[in-house]
Amino acid sequence: MNDIETIAASVFYSARDGRLKRLQLLLEGKSAMENAKLLKTTTNGATPLLMACRHGHYDIALYLIKRHKVDIEQTGSVMFDGETIEGAPPLWCAAAAGHLNIVKLLIREDAVVNSTTKTNSTPLRAACFDGHYEIVKYLVEHGADIEVSNRHGHTCLMIACYKGHYKIANFLLALKADINKKSVKGNTALHDCAESGSLDIFKMLILNGAKMEVDSYGMTPLLAACVTGHADIVDYLVKSNNLVSRKEKIEALELLGATYIDKRRDLIGGFDLWKQAMDLRFSEDDGELDIPKPDNALPIEAYEWAQEVKNHEELNELLSEPDEMRMQALLVRERILGPTHPDTSYYVRYRGAVYADAGKFTRCISLWNHALDIQRGSLESCHQMTVSSFFSFAELFSFMSDACATNDNNGYRQVPALLTFEDIIQVLVKAVNELCEPRVLPPSFDLSPRLLLISLDLFNMALKLIRNDDHSHLTHRLLYRLNKCKVVGHLGQTALHLASARKTALATSRHPQSNSAEDASMLLRALLKIGADPNARDEEGNTPLHLVSAKDMTTIKLLLGGGAHYDSVNAAGHTFCDMRKATPHNPLCHTSLACHAARAIRKNRIPFIGHIPVTLYEFVEKH
Repeated sequence: MNDIETIAASVFYSARDGRLKRLQLLLEGKSAMENAKLLKTTTNGATPLLMACRHGHYDIALYLIKRHKVDIEQTGSVMFDGETIEGAPPLWCAAAAGHLNIVKLLIREDAVVNSTTKTNSTPLRAACFDGHYEIVKYLVEHGADIEVSNRHGHTCLMIACYKGHYKIANFLLALKADINKKSVKGNTALHDCAESGSLDIFKMLILNGAKMEVDSYGMTPLLAACVTGHADIVDYLVKSNNLVSRKEKIEALELLGATYIDKRRDLIGGFDLWKQAMDLRFSEDDGELDIPKPDNALPIEAYEWAQEVKNHEELNELLSEPDEMRMQALLVRERILGPTHPDTSYYVRYRGAVYADAGKFTRCISLWNHALDIQRGSLESCHQMTVSSFFSFAELFSFMSDACATNDNNGYRQVPALLTFEDIIQVLVKAVNELCEPRVLPPSFDLSPRLLLISLDLFNMALKLIRNDDHSHLTHRLLYRLNKCKVVGHLGQTALHLASARKTALATSRHPQSNSAEDASMLLRALLKIGADPNARDEEGNTPLHLVSAKDMTTIKLLLGGGAHYDSVNAAGHTFCDMRKATPHNPLCHTSLACHAARAIRKNRIPFIGHIPVTLYEFVEKH
C-alpha cells in the first residue's frame, strides 16, 4: 500500500468512527487537489462522506461538505443488515440508517432527493424499509416521488406494508399512493401485507380500495397468507361477506391446514381447518349447492397412491393416521398451488428429508424424485432449485453408501444393503437429460458446470453398483450421451478433465464421496471406454493429463494408455512434465514418431503452414 492509499484509509476510518479532530489533522495543510483525491478514494467500496452519513456523524459530514466541497452525489458500497448495497449515494445511506439531521443537511445542500442505488432503490424507499417515519415525511415534503419502484417493481407502499410500518403506510395512502400497483412478479401491497402478517395494515388497505389480484404464481393475497401461516388474516377474509368467494374460502382453509401440518407440525390444528373447509363444501344453507372436491387427480406413487379425502367420514378416519395426514397436506398443496409454486416442491422435499432422518430412505427417494419431476417440469434448465435437488440426492446416496457398505473376508467392498443401482440410475437419467436437453437457460447464470460435477459423482456410485450386463450397458450408454453432448465444467473442462483431477461436488459436503484411487479409476476407465478424448483442451489449453497429480500414477497410466500425449503443451507452453517436474516411466513407450516430429518443428520454429496437410496443423500446435 502506497502513501496515498495509507492516508486515504486513515481518512476513511476517521470518518467512519466519528473522529473529527484526527480527520482535520489528516486533511489540513494539504492542497485542495490532494484532499479532493483523498476524499474520492474508496476504502472497502465507500468514501469518507458515505461512512459519515451511514454512521450518523453529522459534524464530519458538515465539515466535508462545507470545508472541502465534497460531491454529495458520490456513490459507493455500504453494508446494511449484512447485505452490501451497491451504488448508494450519501442521502440514501442517511435515510436508511435513520439520521434525520444528516438528511436535512444533504437536502439543504441540494442533494438529489430521488437518487437511486444500483437496484433503483430511492432514499424514500430506504426510509420506508426501516420505518423512519419522520425521514419519510421530510423527503416527501422535499419532492421525493412515492411511486419510484426498485428493480423488482416494489414500491414504497409495498415495502412499508411488508415491514409492518402502519404509520408510514397510512401516510402514503393519504398521498394517494397507487394501492394496486404490481411488481415485476405481479404482487401488490396487499400480497406483501398478507405475507408479513399485519392484519391492521391489511384491513386499512382493503378499506382504501385494495383489490384481491393474482400474481405470476397464481397467488391471491388470501393464499399468500395461507402459505405463510397468518391465520388471523385468513380468518378475517373467510368471515367477510364479499371479499372472496366460497370456493376461495374453502381452498384457503385447506391450504392453511396443510401449512399447520407441515410448517407448524400441528396435526390437530390442521384437521380442524380441514373440517371447517369440509363444512363449507357441504353447506346446509338453503339455496347453496355443494362444492365437492375434484376427482380427476391421478394417484401419485410418491404419496403411496393416497387420494384426497372427499367427505366428513373419510376426513374423520385421518385422525388415527398421522402419516396419511401428512400425505394429504402434500396433495392439497399440489392441487391448490400447482407445480410452479416453490412451496409445492419444497414441502415434498422437506417431507422426504424427515423420512430420511428416520431411516426411511425408500420413502425419501420416492418423494424427492417426485419433487425433482415437478421442478424439471416447471423451471428452466439447470435452475438453482433443480441443481440443489440433484445435489441432495448425491449427498443422500453417499451417506447411504458409507453407512451400509461392509467388507467381506477378502477385504472387498460389498453392495450396500439399502442403496441400489436402480435408486441411482433413475436420478442419473434425469441429470443427463437436464444437461443434454436444455430448455431455456437462466438469463444471468448457468449452473450446468455444477450439475456436471454432481452427475460424475452419481456415475461413480453407479459404477460401483453394477452387477450385470444390463446395468453396465445402461450406465455406459448414459455416460456416452453425456460425453457426446460436450457438456463442460469450469474453465471449459470436460468430464475427463474433472475425473482426472478427481474433482467432485461432494468434496465439501457432510458426507463426501470416497475419492480413492480405485473409485477414481473406475470413472476414468468408463470415460475412456466410451470414447472421451484424452487430449481435449480446456480454456487454458490444459489436457486432462495436465491436471493430474504427479503422484497419481494410476490416472497417469490410464490416460497415457488411452492415447494422451504427455508432451502436449497448454496455453502457457507447458507440458505435463514441465508442470509436475516429473517424467512418466519410460516416456518412449508413450511417444510416437509423429510426436517427435511435431516437437522438432515447434522447438526449431520451422514454418509448417502450407508445407504439411491442413489436418495436421492442430496436432503440431499441441506440441
